Amino acid sequence: MHVDGDGVRLKSEADEPGWEVDPDDDWGVAVVATVGRQLKLRREAVGMRAADFGVAVGYGEDMVYKIESGKRIPRPEYLDKSDEILDAGGLLSAMKEDVAKVRYPKKVRDLAQMETKAVELLLYDPLNVHGLLQTPEHARSLLLMRRPAYAEDVVERATAARMARKVVFERDPAPEISFIQEEWTLRRPLGGKAVLRRQLELLLTLGRLRNVEVQVMPMNREEHAGVAGGIEVLKFADGSAVGRSPEVANGRTVFEPKDLRILELRYGIIRAQALTPRESMAFIERLLEET
Repeated sequence: MHVDGDGVRLKSEADEPGWEVDPDDDWGVAVVATVGRQLKLRREAVGMRAADFGVAVGYGEDMVYKIESGKRIPRPEYLDKSDEILDAGGLLSAMKEDVAKVRYPKKVRDLAQMETKAVELLLYDPLNVHGLLQTPEHARSLLLMRRPAYAEDVVERATAARMARKVVFERDPAPEISFIQEEWTLRRPLGGKAVLRRQLELLLTLGRLRNVEVQVMPMNREEHAGVAGGIEVLKFADGSAVGRSPEVANGRTVFEPKDLRILELRYGIIRAQALTPRESMAFIERLLEET
């Protein structure tokens, strides 16, 4: 925290860790550089020095320069306040959406982009409630369980990124989405029973959508084709598809028909071994009553 000559406390880089730009994220670097140039051009157009502007927005002069040079990601409130001070008519505030995406890990953005284009999604997570099905509280609880422990800023970013992927449920026309959930992932009260209850309620809400099927794999099944790990298959309107599983191509994303056939075969068998969607909804309702 920096204090200027008038005793005003101004934010410095140490006050906001985690807002650096990933140099390997070409899209993110370009977005932040563009936003920084716009901020600088508008500040100079009104004849305002960086030091004076920093005082107005509550940041040190060094931070202003770093944001304008594309080395730091501006916070949403920074853009809102800049828009007001520079009388930008909402143009700077409108950049918040793209800037927010820069903070999401690149691999999460790439996955979210594919999900928004897929016409069919087959999703099996044997360890946790699938990310697309999680409530913010449940997602945060899972991230807080990681060891070594994540920094609070990392937890916030990862939770926000996960929630942003839920736009897949709002698409029109809607994609067909199939989830398979292990029973034990629906019983663990991570974050407390209140968090679990809200998670089960969301599963029921999403599972009743016409384009969504949620199936539960009971713990008492004597046969299970999913012991090799999770499966993700995304199919697109042009007939192409991508998939991923720890046991196929060392977990890398695959595009080849022979690899996709293996994933679809395993998923189909797991799906047949699990409870039907109707049985699964009844099962989750019973769990909710017990929680």
